Amino acid sequence: MRTTPRMRRAALVCTTVGALALTGCGGDSDGKDKPGKGAAKDSQSPSSVVLPKLDGEKISVAAVWTGPEQANFTKVLDEFEKRTGATVTFVPAQDPIVNFLGTKVAGGQPPDVAMIPQVGAVQQAVAKKWAKPVGPEAKAQLSKNYAKVWQDLGAVDGTQYGVYFKAANKSLVWYNAQAFENAGASEPKTWKDFLTTAETISASGVTPVSVAGADGWTLTDWFENVYLSQAGPEKYDQLAKHEIKWTDPSVKDALTTLAELFGKPALIAGGADGALQTEFPASVTQTFTGGDQPKGAMVFEGDFVSINIAQTEAKIGTDAKVFPFPAVGADAPVVTGGDAAVALKDSKGAQALLTWLASTDAARIWAEAGGFISPNKSLDAAAYPNDVQREMAQALVAAGDDVRFDMSDQAPQSFGGTPGKGEWKTLQDFLKNPKDIAGTQAKLESDAAKAYKS
Repeated sequence: MRTTPRMRRAALVCTTVGALALTGCGGDSDGKDKPGKGAAKDSQSPSSVVLPKLDGEKISVAAVWTGPEQANFTKVLDEFEKRTGATVTFVPAQDPIVNFLGTKVAGGQPPDVAMIPQVGAVQQAVAKKWAKPVGPEAKAQLSKNYAKVWQDLGAVDGTQYGVYFKAANKSLVWYNAQAFENAGASEPKTWKDFLTTAETISASGVTPVSVAGADGWTLTDWFENVYLSQAGPEKYDQLAKHEIKWTDPSVKDALTTLAELFGKPALIAGGADGALQTEFPASVTQTFTGGDQPKGAMVFEGDFVSINIAQTEAKIGTDAKVFPFPAVGADAPVVTGGDAAVALKDSKGAQALLTWLASTDAARIWAEAGGFISPNKSLDAAAYPNDVQREMAQALVAAGDDVRFDMSDQAPQSFGGTPGKGEWKTLQDFLKNPKDIAGTQAKLESDAAKAYKS
């Protein structure tokens, strides 16, 4: 039986995108490694990483990434192969990844390493005794390159298990610049201004907000940003740990605020029914296609939206722009998430890969490819391909230990990370019927209580 997961503190960065100095992002983006025989090392990088010779060793890595994310991660793995002589196989995984890994473990074929996208899922893997502790070489890279909060997020009961390779700033609203210009709209700073902006755009003949209702995780992000800004970080921590119930008045307040948008179908592309059939990639692409008559003028989600924008003809910084999630309370929220590499086999190859993923060299490869933010504080911000991503990455690094992590990713996966169940399903029902706030709270609390006891 799995023990109750030990919840981690989530992340709040009270900052604005674009108002950041180039601090805390030291590193040399020009230091390129050339693979050689045996140990490989980058003598120019401030985060030089030494990898063992692994000729002939086969390593498998499981992740839920598809499309451009999988392709960019493969570039990172390719460089590891060049430096070590190992052969690395990418294993496509399904959500929820804990269920996928459970099947693999039961069949005696777990991957060497899994990229796990929820803190709660990492804790679950440890509780089930699947995860292997991080070795000294990877721990040295973590100590050198990561703020303590990111090390703590990958630890359970004081033992390091996870290496957070990919992070996310999940508090951004991306918008179609032409649609804003045509409507005479400007970037809103507060939730009240956001709703006014939406009405202004609607009056211009364009539906203002694209919502990926088919993917329940996006709705948890909507709730978390509103809740964090409105209720504050202390309440956020309490709800994340289920120290207060989902029937708490603070949850009612956040749902009431969210209903100010969800309760107006004319402001949402396709209305509630259309949104519930819209998956995340489509929610982005429909915002940046169709010329000056897109299906939606704005789409909320993290920095990774840039990957999907790249599938359109829109150019980030000109056609596609971004502003921080509007402040509901005193401060604008920034929620962060991330993917941790966890070894499921205690092998030389698995530990070497964790060491590689904790290095600046590995982070640089994906950073240069785009659609990626690294919590690695040693990575030179110049590695990012544009100012938008550079500023988002700087915000994350500048936050240091003052970060709070995605709430649903901290929860037991049955509540916070399973399609068609728990928080995902209940918030989809709420999108369809935002008047039923009391019923939504009751269902959230019922599901949470069961999940946290199991």
